[in-house]
Order: sequence, then structure tokens, then C-alpha cells
Amino acid sequence: MPDFSYEAEVTRVAKRDARAELLARRRKLSTPARAAAAGRVQAELVALVRRLRPRRVTAYVPVGSEPGGPDLPAVLRAALPADAELLLPVLLADLDLDWAAYTGPEGLLAAGRGIREPDGPRLGVAAVADADLVLVPALAVDRHGRRLGRGGGSYDRALARVPVATLTVCPLHDGELVETLPVEPHDRPVRAVVTPADGVRTLDGGPGTARGVAPHTSAGRTRAE
Repeated sequence: MPDFSYEAEVTRVAKRDARAELLARRRKLSTPARAAAAGRVQAELVALVRRLRPRRVTAYVPVGSEPGGPDLPAVLRAALPADAELLLPVLLADLDLDWAAYTGPEGLLAAGRGIREPDGPRLGVAAVADADLVLVPALAVDRHGRRLGRGGGSYDRALARVPVATLTVCPLHDGELVETLPVEPHDRPVRAVVTPADGVRTLDGGPGTARGVAPHTSAGRTRAE
């Protein structure tokens, strides 16, 4: 049941204002700055994937100024073991997320709002539960793992199906890992972020350091445990 209390409304307004500020900041990034940030984020994620060797990864196609660049799925697929699979989300009418395998850029369809989705068979909303690595979009994440999305709730629903020990990572621009964010009861935390300057960093609110990722260090410079 929705919470209509004064405190809940204050939180919703705070999240709305934070989204507007963060989106405006992203829009101001120059094309070269976006490209450089995307390259660094991709390199860090490739290093992480090669070390963890996951059998299933879920990711997404970044749009506009989102970190990672539109070719992120192709880069991740190339880094995965040959027998592994990369799943991308398919947005359902109720804003929940189904999943389908990424088969290459030619297998992506335009789905509105600049989003591209895989055109293959859908695997069901529970497919994310079997992933070893889950990449999650965000506008910002705080040091307790609390994530600020775009407000649709799609990824909070997906994250509710992900086991607590699974590594969940948000690609961010520099400056988007913040001290604290407003939070609502349905918000689901993530375990780590990746930024261009600092690489992969595990967060204080997670259930512990993820396999292959040392806390607060770059994935590209960390040995697997």
C-alpha cells in the first residue's frame, strides 16, 4: 500500500530533485568526456568479468549520457567465456523486467525512449536470479549501496529476485558515488559501483567483499581472492 505520510512525501520530493540535478549534470558532459568515461568503465568491467568468469551476466544498453556507452553489451560479451550468456532486459507493460539473451548489435530492437532491447526468446522475470553478475543502471549510489534510479521501480523489482550474495554493480560517472541518498522502503541496495577514476568499489552496506573485488580499489589493479 502506498505511503502517503508527510515523511514519505519529503523523501519523494528529495529524490525527484536529486534526479533533476544529476540528469542536468550528465547532460553537460562533453562528447569526449563521455567517451573517455565509457572507455574506462568498460575496461574495469572487462577486467572484473575476466577474473570472475561468470556463467550468466545481466546488463543493459546504456542510452544518452549513461556510463558505459552504447556498445557496453558487445564489450562484455567479448570478455565472457564462450559458454557464458549475457542477458539484457525487456521492459514489460507493468514496468517489470523480462530478460533475453544478447546475440549482437543486430539483435537489438528500438523500444522507445532511446532504449534498445534484445529480440530473442524471453526467459522470464526470474532469469536474473541465476546471474553471477548483475549490472544495474543508476543516477547515483551512496556509500551504503542505496541507489537512485529514474523512478520507475523496474530494477528494484528485479533486484528483489537477486540472491544477497550475488555481485550487483552500478556503472557511474565520477562524482555520482555520494555520501547519502534519500531512500524509500521498496529501494533495493547494490553491492558495488564502478567509476572511471576509481574502478570497482564495494560498498559499506553490502554483505561483504565480493569474490575477486577488494573493497575501495580498482578492479583492474586487484587480484582475485
